Amino acid sequence: MSSCFCFLIIKINRVGLKISGIYTRIAEHICCYLEIMISTMFLRLSMILARFLNNRRLRILFLFLIVLLVLGICITCNNWPTDAELCFRDVTPAISKLDADEHIALEDVLLGQPKPTAGRSIFFHETSCHQLTKEERKQGKKKEYKLLQLTPRQACAIESAALHNPNFDIFVLFADPTYRVAKWRNGSLEQSPLIEAILGYNNVHLRSLNLWTYSEGTPIEAWFKGGKLFQSRYLFSHLSDFLRYLTLYRYGGLYLDMDVVVLRSMEDLPPNYTGAESDISLNSAVLNFAAHGVGHEIAESCLRDFQQNFDGSDWGQNGPGVITRVAQKICGTQDISLMIEDSKRCLGFKVYSHGPFYAIPWKQWRDFFEPLKLEMTLARAKDSYLIHVWNKHSSQLKIRYGTKSAYAYYAELNCPRALAAAGEYF
Repeated sequence: MSSCFCFLIIKINRVGLKISGIYTRIAEHICCYLEIMISTMFLRLSMILARFLNNRRLRILFLFLIVLLVLGICITCNNWPTDAELCFRDVTPAISKLDADEHIALEDVLLGQPKPTAGRSIFFHETSCHQLTKEERKQGKKKEYKLLQLTPRQACAIESAALHNPNFDIFVLFADPTYRVAKWRNGSLEQSPLIEAILGYNNVHLRSLNLWTYSEGTPIEAWFKGGKLFQSRYLFSHLSDFLRYLTLYRYGGLYLDMDVVVLRSMEDLPPNYTGAESDISLNSAVLNFAAHGVGHEIAESCLRDFQQNFDGSDWGQNGPGVITRVAQKICGTQDISLMIEDSKRCLGFKVYSHGPFYAIPWKQWRDFFEPLKLEMTLARAKDSYLIHVWNKHSSQLKIRYGTKSAYAYYAELNCPRALAAAGEYF
């Protein structure tokens, strides 16, 4: 009985009932406690009855009922939304009206105007989510709206894309439902200086996305709603991998990681391309698919590969691994050098060598920030469309304004507004 009751709660929650995280967790504990108590009661009852009943069929029936109940408990308790999943759900009911009225919401990418132009947009994704700590949850604290924030390097990536590609719209999509673009305080508008800097470009658009509605009507909808993604050991990275292929399936266009600096226009590059990181792997930090035809088919293949080969314990399996495997099928070879040299074999999908996007490999990421490597790094990336600074390794290394380094040089030329708004450290 309690298994059915709890299962019903889960189903209601999954189809959209907006229950705050603290109440869901309380319900979870109560539900599982009730089921354990009922299971224990059934076990004791069956033992008592077994002493007095000699009917073998009745004993088998009681054993069968106990097994069913235990299975129900396991299924029910394992299907509750994780804390990470709850973090990305709409939190509006948990936030006071006064707090909501003070904030200016981001428009949903599916509803807002302008919408992405098929094959003529550049996309960035921000997939972090602000979770309450265990102590805050114990205190009954509710989630609050957060003023939209970017790091200086994220703002630099966005600005450089907007600066060099004025005929493309730049869409920055945020998955955390608590983000708000600005806040009214004492009659004036409060906004992050970095957000203000990038919004100075008319082709930059900040949007929210709801993961559940965003996946609807796509080949990966059922898989996503099964919840496997939220059990990943590298959730935010794998969510970013998931979204880049989903966005390109929806709209086509160019996806870029937020740890790049665009150095020149990318508007006239082929409609379908990516870049090789090494002799054995492609990289998914730069992906361009046409909205229709071959490009759309590649995006669909990437979504299907993502769900078929998803591994939440492997950081690279679901990002670089996806585009590498799909390209191997398209090109009919596992040899990266053949993909680069013989463009015809890849049926219109261009694979660039490491030079245009990954001139500095990840093992040498420090070269971007070391003054003694300035001239050498500039020479190595002189023909690149962008640089990729490998945020997984470099994010904790801050540089002071005015430092002589390759990254500082690129920032000064390609994201001057973000650099000016960043403050002392960049």
